[in-house]
Amino acid sequence: MTDNIGYIHSILTGGTLDGPGVRYVIFMQMCPFRCIYCHNPDTWFKNSLGAKTVDAVYNDILRYKNFFNFTGGGVTLSGGEPLLQENFTLNLFKKLKNINVHTCLDTCGYIELNDKIKDIISLSDLIMLDIKHLDQDTHLKLTGKDNIKVLKFLDFLHLNNKKTRIRQVLIPNYTTSDLYIDKLIEYLDKYRKIIEKVELLPYHKMGIEKWQKLGLTYQLNVDEPEKELVQYIKNKFIKNGYDII
Repeated sequence: MTDNIGYIHSILTGGTLDGPGVRYVIFMQMCPFRCIYCHNPDTWFKNSLGAKTVDAVYNDILRYKNFFNFTGGGVTLSGGEPLLQENFTLNLFKKLKNINVHTCLDTCGYIELNDKIKDIISLSDLIMLDIKHLDQDTHLKLTGKDNIKVLKFLDFLHLNNKKTRIRQVLIPNYTTSDLYIDKLIEYLDKYRKIIEKVELLPYHKMGIEKWQKLGLTYQLNVDEPEKELVQYIKNKFIKNGYDII
């Protein structure tokens, strides 16, 4: 029975920012990263109050299937990190694919590629992969972990021709310089055949209040990027042939 239990932080119905169309977005609990700019630190830890069975979630999803069909939407598993709950994620995606619901996995990619994880990937119509930073030391500073597993995860997606959306948070002093953006564009070039879009997410401070409520000390001291800088970076990707969000 525990294979069918998922620990869920929250559910958003009618989501339009986490994959194509109108989506049912499930934010899972627990995450391997401790990003110093995380806007949802309340997803880091397991809380049994959010426990739901696969069948309970699936039956709720069925109420929205007509919206999926009309808008080209579906279900997105996000987090936290859904791959830390591989049994729940796998069993739910199996049921959704049996009724032809579009599935999207939003992941940080910091995971061992065991057979269950590979099965989840195969059942995912779209992978949204967060690239926190290409430099290992900076990645460690930003997240508490290195990026080796993340980049291996991207290699696996490429090897298996899995449609992927790359997400990059634009953090001043970390991921907004010409040097970094040019390096990222060059790095992603070898994965171009699987990348359907690149999503550039301007850093924001909306999570600071959550840190304070949890008794945590917010650790990043930078300003939000200027709109002109964000547009400049978007233009660099567009000039290199990427479809940008």
